[in-house]
Amino acid sequence: MSRSLLAMRWEDVLFAHWAVDPGVVAATLPEGLTVDTDDGDAYLGVVGFRMRSIRPRGFPVGLSFPELNLRTYVRADDGPGVYFYNLDAADRIGVAVARGLFRLPYYRAEMDVDDRSDGTIAFRSRRVHSGAPSARFDADYRPRGDPEPVAPDSLAAFLTERYRFYTASDGGRLYRGTIEHPPWDLAEATLSVRENTLFEVNGFDHPEGDSLVHYAPGVDVTAGPIRPL
Repeated sequence: MSRSLLAMRWEDVLFAHWAVDPGVVAATLPEGLTVDTDDGDAYLGVVGFRMRSIRPRGFPVGLSFPELNLRTYVRADDGPGVYFYNLDAADRIGVAVARGLFRLPYYRAEMDVDDRSDGTIAFRSRRVHSGAPSARFDADYRPRGDPEPVAPDSLAAFLTERYRFYTASDGGRLYRGTIEHPPWDLAEATLSVRENTLFEVNGFDHPEGDSLVHYAPGVDVTAGPIRPL
């Protein structure tokens, strides 16, 4: 990365992924992006976590709040990355800054993330962003073992080891952002969902089949500015 703009930490990360037909994803992508697949499958991922101390690089303290996103995996001429359908966050300032700096579809939400005595994390989100469609997520997740390094050629690596994201302006211009962090340590996890309207609000049917669920204790992250492609 040529220049870091922000530093932060992501903690208690939920990765929940559903395999879908690549055509389902392809129809939603801006020009310049193609679907990235593993063994013929595209994936939609619900990712929730605690954002800790997001701040300009070099500042001692920053904002902390929960975040939740729906994403998929794509390729552009300069490599693989993530494409976000929505990023909901429980901080008005954080949402405004992210929309301005990164042109990402951030929305303000009311969120609660609670730790239970058995190691379960209860994650609840209700979007309250003015003018945006309602979206809700209410679920519990819990690791089933100790986190371990991700095998480089595994499906878990395909889904999580992503160091670029792509976004498009209202006029269709494509941008690339970059992040840096240590490789993930992941544990298989259980997920119990009471409510999830993220697929519906983004125009998808709920994927069939079970989700592939992982938990990560956390990583330190830096993010650079976006660049037009």
